[in-house]
Amino acid sequence: MEWITLFVYSATLLLLLTYNLGQLSLIVIYLRSEHKRRANIVVPASSEWYSLPTVTVQLPVYNERYVVERLIDAVATLNYPADKLEIQVLDDSTDDSIELSTRKVAFYQLQGINIKLIRRPERVGFKAGALAYGLDRAMGDFIAIFDADFVPDPDFLLKTIPHFADPAIGIVQTRWTHLNEDYSLLTQLQAFGLNAHFFIEQGGRNAADFFMNFNGTAGVWRKKAIYDAGGWSSDTLTEDLDLSYRAQLKGWKFIYREDIGSPAELPVAMAALKSQQYRWMKGAAECARKIMATVLRAPKVPFVNKLHAFFHLFSSSTFLLVFVLAVLSVPVLYIRSNHPEWASAYFVINLFQYNLIILLLFYGIPFWRSHQQLSGSRSLIRFMVHFLAYSSLMIGLSLHNSIAVIEGYIGRKTPFVRTPKFNVANGSDTWRANVYIAEGLPWLTLLEGIMMLYFIGGIALGVYLNDYRMLFFHCMLTVGFGMVFVYSLLHTVRQSAVRRPISGTFDADRRAAGAVA
Repeated sequence: MEWITLFVYSATLLLLLTYNLGQLSLIVIYLRSEHKRRANIVVPASSEWYSLPTVTVQLPVYNERYVVERLIDAVATLNYPADKLEIQVLDDSTDDSIELSTRKVAFYQLQGINIKLIRRPERVGFKAGALAYGLDRAMGDFIAIFDADFVPDPDFLLKTIPHFADPAIGIVQTRWTHLNEDYSLLTQLQAFGLNAHFFIEQGGRNAADFFMNFNGTAGVWRKKAIYDAGGWSSDTLTEDLDLSYRAQLKGWKFIYREDIGSPAELPVAMAALKSQQYRWMKGAAECARKIMATVLRAPKVPFVNKLHAFFHLFSSSTFLLVFVLAVLSVPVLYIRSNHPEWASAYFVINLFQYNLIILLLFYGIPFWRSHQQLSGSRSLIRFMVHFLAYSSLMIGLSLHNSIAVIEGYIGRKTPFVRTPKFNVANGSDTWRANVYIAEGLPWLTLLEGIMMLYFIGGIALGVYLNDYRMLFFHCMLTVGFGMVFVYSLLHTVRQSAVRRPISGTFDADRRAAGAVA
């Protein structure tokens, strides 16, 4: 049993190292592709106003009372020819937020803006179903999509549409930026992780012509590419990743614009972050199950592209590997003290710790690119604090995300769970009265608390055995599961605060919306 434990522990470390070597190759590609990425930039002045094509902007909305007005206001100010722009508010809401979107749509219709409120007779297929329903009724040759928590730049379309002059381009994706990054430690850590994805992963994959993914929002599709790839499908929770791969297998090309920032709100509550992570991780596993064999069989796809597609589609499995590694680290500590004669095996295991160097580069480069205003020592200190805290947080989410990944691989179907939005930007904003945060203590939170105690036991065992080689790792595990457990407790208990007002006097707005409609 001891040999089996040591073997599984070593194999898990080796798999993580293999995945991170793939990430290292993306780092190298990203650093070497500066010129190519700059060449992708198309300035708005390069397109004549009269020659711009028709565009439909789709806004999939479901119970978004805190942000729907902000979203519609932002999209209504997009700088684009009025006769070539259509806005679809695809509102499947079942609460009073439908009245807010109705009022806003009516207001902008009176201003002469081509904006429509589209309600489906039945909410089939969740977000994918809403996008497909709107697509069949869209006038535009190109489809821009924004989730409810985004506030697009007025020149967004002028910066992205010119790329479609190349008939091979199927999509243009932009980089997410963060409206409320400095709201709390939790939002700072999310921004820290997302920046690595949008700089290194998206930038590197696009520069090397690897498979990449539409991020579900803040991008523009060629309508023909969507239909050619088979259209939106709701059989996975990440319909964006699914359609992205199907489109690229059909030969459509992607453009990634790192220089165009699309501001969005980060989840401020642990429950919201968990729902987002669950959807992303399970959806990625579902897509791997659905698409990977097709990618491997594709005759015109180079081997290196297939290899990176494998790393990409199975990336959510790293949480499962991390959780296995964490659980086994405590018995491995005991095995090391019980079998000092296995020193050669321990030496080989220690070689796998090069994972840390790769991770420092993976998160460090995006951090310094997005925080160039910080001085040297101050920047280094802030990076190390964020790196350790973010790594601990992701480790703490490994149990939660592992369950999502397993469910994805075994094909267990669950509904599309939206991430609650809050419309908070600074410390004076409150979200405690948000009606979309569920009350009660989930059983998984209790398990996360038990895991925290388990790794406290690991620290105690190391001290007892006078073996401190796992001490730092077990401290990170304790902090990580402790963060998730405590945040979940604090954010689950609703304060008996007065609910924040929604853009003025709500009752008066409802009456006005009904009258105008």
